[in-house]
Amino acid sequence: MTAVSPAVGPGVAPPATRTSVRRVAVASCIGTTIEFYDFFIYGTAAALVFPKVFFPALGSTAGTVASFATFAVAFIARPVGAMLFGHYGDRIGRKKTLISTLLLMGISTLLIGLLPSASTIGVAAPIILVLLRFGQGFAVGGEWAGATLLTAEYAPPGKRGLYAMFPQLGPAIAFILSSSTFLITGAVLGDSNETFLNWGWRVPFVFSIVLVGIGLYMRLAIEETPVFRANQAQRALDGPDAAPRTLPFLDAWRYQRKEILLSAGALATLFAFFYMGTAFLTSYGTKTLGFSRPFVLMVGIASAVVFGIAIIVSALYSDRIGRRKVIMASCVAALVWALALFPVLDTGSPVAFAIGMFVTLAIFGVAYGPCGALLPEMFQTRYRYTGAGLGYNLAGVLGGAVPPLIAAPLASSYGSSAIGVMLAVLAVVSFFCTKALVETKDHAL
Repeated sequence: MTAVSPAVGPGVAPPATRTSVRRVAVASCIGTTIEFYDFFIYGTAAALVFPKVFFPALGSTAGTVASFATFAVAFIARPVGAMLFGHYGDRIGRKKTLISTLLLMGISTLLIGLLPSASTIGVAAPIILVLLRFGQGFAVGGEWAGATLLTAEYAPPGKRGLYAMFPQLGPAIAFILSSSTFLITGAVLGDSNETFLNWGWRVPFVFSIVLVGIGLYMRLAIEETPVFRANQAQRALDGPDAAPRTLPFLDAWRYQRKEILLSAGALATLFAFFYMGTAFLTSYGTKTLGFSRPFVLMVGIASAVVFGIAIIVSALYSDRIGRRKVIMASCVAALVWALALFPVLDTGSPVAFAIGMFVTLAIFGVAYGPCGALLPEMFQTRYRYTGAGLGYNLAGVLGGAVPPLIAAPLASSYGSSAIGVMLAVLAVVSFFCTKALVETKDHAL
């Protein structure tokens, strides 16, 4: 139970014990790990399997583009999910909303694993795939803001970077799990392409339901955040004299539109580097560079460890020097590396491919660590879930949906260096958007 001081008055957040903060941090990390595991196995499958299973009539290049188009659908769904789940998160609480997002993600992922191929049910297969992918994106759109709010609103002042780091580690752990699951599945099946394409790829999707059960247990065991409870208590005390409640989305857009748009621009490069470094480079390594699937997956696992370490270091450092400076440093590194990445990869060396993955995801990790504290600190309690979720997921559309979708056509028409130029332009945009933000590390929630 959370310890509450008897001296705490209405409308003031009761302090949490160290034990309760740690429990919330662990629960948030496990929850985001499970949600992003479900999300990432789709990206891995989109690179390795879906062009042949759901788009066989389109050929290799067009099938890959179509597959990544379904991958991008989730990013279009994310802002919608952020608005809907943000509304309920700001009205009924963070905990209840996060249970809903976890269930939606788990059901959508399980059904993808059970979906018949195009050779069995024809055009209905890719259509249903798009709908289920939309469900995944809808769930993740509501997940991230709620998970970071849980830890940020529990964290003591001066340590929000530290505690908001835990849900940020979820994607790193999830990428390790998703790549490992595909790797183990391939090893057990003898890495037979035919068996893997027929049913082996479905194992990670069906297995996810076990993880969802673990996540539900953890989330049911934690309490609502003290900041949200204090806000609700104050409104109850205000009674009929309280200001009328409007939609959280309208309030967030009316009062902090600038922060929503700037945060979306600031985090766009973060998303571009992450999804280029996972889904696109998985496809590029196997199809363009000709590396084996097990090798590419093992490099992905190692690179996930690297970006997990980068998340920890940058989050801790942001408590000392501020969120903006750390993210701006990542943008400068992204600008330089974007122009060097594909010349390094196109040497065809396995070592060069590994370095490409490591550096790309390390730069992502440096930006990702501080943003778990940055976005919750930017918005008022009554619409914090909605505002943080909108900024984060609009960045996902700009940086996560567009680059993977246009990367293959760019490389085909202008060479792989064109992808680097696209990433460099995004890095410049993110740098100036971050520079325009106000430092938030000393803001009270």
